[in-house]
Amino acid sequence: MESKSVGVIGAGAWGTGLAQALARGKHKVQLWALEDEVVESINKEHENKKFLPGYKLEETLTCSNDIKEVARKKDFLIIASPSLFLASTISKIIDVPNIADGSTVVVSLTKGFVPSPDGPKLVLETMENALPPCYKDKTVYVAGPSHAEEVAIGKLTGLVAASVNPKNSIKVRELLRVPGIMAYSSFDVVGVQICAAAKNVIAVVYGALDAIAEHSDKFGDNTESLLMAAGLNEIQTLGFAMGATHAETFASISGVGDLDVTCKSKYGRNRRFGQDLIKTDMLSKFKDIDDLIANVGKIGYLPEGAIACKYVHEISKEKGIKLFICEGLYRILNKEMSPEEFLELLTEQGKISYIRRKKRLC
Repeated sequence: MESKSVGVIGAGAWGTGLAQALARGKHKVQLWALEDEVVESINKEHENKKFLPGYKLEETLTCSNDIKEVARKKDFLIIASPSLFLASTISKIIDVPNIADGSTVVVSLTKGFVPSPDGPKLVLETMENALPPCYKDKTVYVAGPSHAEEVAIGKLTGLVAASVNPKNSIKVRELLRVPGIMAYSSFDVVGVQICAAAKNVIAVVYGALDAIAEHSDKFGDNTESLLMAAGLNEIQTLGFAMGATHAETFASISGVGDLDVTCKSKYGRNRRFGQDLIKTDMLSKFKDIDDLIANVGKIGYLPEGAIACKYVHEISKEKGIKLFICEGLYRILNKEMSPEEFLELLTEQGKISYIRRKKRLC
C-alpha cells in the first residue's frame, strides 16, 4: 500500500503504539496529545515517557498539541480518546475542512460505552452523532487482542476493521497491514464493539479470581478457564441483544482472542485492577461505583472494565438479560458484596443465573 497521511487523536499507550506501527510501515503519522510533556518527549526524544515509556518511536512520528493541525489534510484520522471524552474531543475538529466534507476516513480505537441522556451508546454511534452527517454509516472501528507494548515493538498482532461501509472497512484493513500486524475486515460493527467493551468487565473478575487463587485450595487454573468461557458466553448474549449479526465474531480474534489476552496478559490494566481489589483493598477509596467512576484518576491507571461495568448493568436491565459475571462485578464495585462472596456464589448450585441483593457493605 502506498504511504498515507494519518492523524491519531490521543497519545495514550494504545494510540501511541498503533501510531508507531503505522510509522514503521512508512506511513506519515502525526499524534495529538493534550500534555505538553508528551509532545516534547515524542518530538525530541522519540519516546512517550508518560504513557508508553521504554519504547523507542520512529523519528518520522511527530506529535502536536494542536488538535486541528493533526486532523487537517489527513487520509485517515484515528480517534484514540477515552470513551468519557469522545464526543467533546470530536467537537473540536468538525470544522476542519477535510472532516467537514467527509474526505478523511475516520477510525476509532476507543473501547467501552458512552453515557448519554438516553442511556449508554456504542462508540461509533456516538462518533457519527458528533461528526458531520456525511459520516453516517461510514466510520470504522478497530479492535482485537492488541496490547500497545507489543504492537509498538512489532510483535505479530491481529486486528479487525469493522464498518457498515465495506469500502472503508477494506481501506482501513489495508492501512493496517504493516510489519507486525495482520488485519481483517468485519461488517458486524455492533458485535466487534461489544467484544471490545465487555471483555474488560470479564477481565476485572478474572484478575480478582487470579489473586484469590494464589492462596486457595478451591480455585485454580480450571476455575479461571471456566470463568473465561462463561464470560465469553455473556459477551455473546449481550452482543446479540444489542444487534450483533455474526456468531463468528465472538469466536474470532475480536471475541475470544481479545478476551484471552485481556484476562491473561501482564500488560492488562483490567486484570491488574481485579488483582488490586484483593491485594490492596482498592475499593476502600470509594463509596460506590459512581464515586469510583467520578474519581477514577485516583487509581493511577485506567481500568476500562470498571466503567463499562456500570453501562453493561444498565443495558442488561433494559434488555431483560441475565449476565451473572457482569452483574456480579457491578455489585462488587457498588459495595453490595465482596469479591470473595461473589466467587463463592459461583460454586453454589442454582445460583449461576442471578445474584441476590445484599445490604451495602460499609
